[in-house]
Amino acid sequence: MRKLPNPTEQEMIEGPQAVSFQIANGNARQDCVLQTTFPTKAQAHKYLLTNWPTIEKMARDALAAGTIEGGQIKLMMD
Repeated sequence: MRKLPNPTEQEMIEGPQAVSFQIANGNARQDCVLQTTFPTKAQAHKYLLTNWPTIEKMARDALAAGTIEGGQIKLMMD
């Protein structure tokens, strides 16, 4: 099993990392951001991929409800 990298100095300054992704919305793409509690981008990205079905459903539910802020769907890690 591969060990995830330690946080860089920049990541430590930035704090918890967010990861961006898109979902299909008809013929368009909808920008989404998932705010995590992880200190590295690699850990945040791994979380996104591991939990993709749940996160995609949350994004689609937010899209259906119209909860878009600044052109993005913003999700928080639970």
